[in-house]
Order: sequence, then C-alpha cells, then structure tokens
Amino acid sequence: MSAPVIVGFSGSFSTPSNTRVLVEEAVKRTVARFKRSSETYDLSQFGSDLGSARNLLGISAPGRHIVERITHAKALVIACPVYKGSYPGLFKHLFDLLDPNCLVGKPILLAAVGSGEKHALVVEHHLRPLFGFFEAQTLATGVYACTTDFAEGKLVSSAVNERLDRAVGQLAPYLERSLQHEFTFDNVTPLRPYQENLSAVF
Repeated sequence: MSAPVIVGFSGSFSTPSNTRVLVEEAVKRTVARFKRSSETYDLSQFGSDLGSARNLLGISAPGRHIVERITHAKALVIACPVYKGSYPGLFKHLFDLLDPNCLVGKPILLAAVGSGEKHALVVEHHLRPLFGFFEAQTLATGVYACTTDFAEGKLVSSAVNERLDRAVGQLAPYLERSLQHEFTFDNVTPLRPYQENLSAVF
C-alpha cells in the first residue's frame, strides 16, 4: 500500500467542522500544486477510547492506522479548534501518546480555528512549541481563521486564503527534497507503538 505523501489532520471532535474545512482546503491546494497523494483524518475517527488510553495499544485499530499514516507521511497539515485560548485536551492527549522521535524533520503546516481574534496567537504560543518538542519542521507561516471567515462550509476570507496559499508554498523545498526517494508501506519498518505508560511518567 502506497504511503500518502500529504496527510491532513483536524483536531476537532465535531463533524462537520470549520477546522476540517480548513485542513481539507490546505490539503487540496497542496495536492493541486505538487500533484501528490493525500489523505485527511480528524480526531472524531479515534472514538471514545482515546481519552482513557495510556499508550497507543489502548486505542482502536482504526486510530492506530491514522497514527501510522501521520507518522509515515512526507508532509502534514495539522489544525485544531481553539477553546479557552488553547487546543483541545484530547488533541494534546493524542500527541502525548506518540513516540517523541516520530515527527523529527517532518514539515508541518500549522493552523487553528477560533471564535475570534483573541485566539489568533494560538499557533505561535501553543501549536508551534508542541511540534517543536517533536523537532518537526513547522512552516514559517501559520494560519489562523475565525468562524466568521467561513460561510456555507467554505473558507471565504481573502486574507486567510492568501495566508494559506503562502503557507502551502513553503512546503515546496521539503516536498521537492523528500520526494526524490518515494517509498511504500511495503519497504518501511512498521510503526512500533510507543508504550510509555502516561501514569508512570511523573
């Protein structure tokens, strides 16, 4: 099975959601520009067992499949909704379960959706530090959108659209470099679940 080059992930547990719309739009533009395969997932696909999971073995097989796709992608688009100035707890919990080395060097377009401009710095103050811990290559341009930037399931803000285009363009050097050596899941080592028990960390 071929590994997707670009994987989008929406950290929203609601469907449909503006966060999913933003991720899908970013992925669509990336695919149109670089002519590569893509897949998009969201947090709701993990099901109710995610919240109680202490390691990846504690989540369902479909959830582990999504983690595999995320960790084997060439580039990621990751967005989350903003509540009370930060990302959702379940979104953070998912990444707490991942091996700290699984995203090293991976380019990530970061985005967030909130109710208003007061949340506009969440990409810089929360998402970028989180993925900095994983030593991922977060793109210089982050994308923040308000609920008023969407209408009838579409991103309609010209300012956000322009910023999204700029961010997608910043994937070029990473994709052009990484795609010189394409691979499939048949010739990579399968993901080994990171089994650190969260209750024993501190």
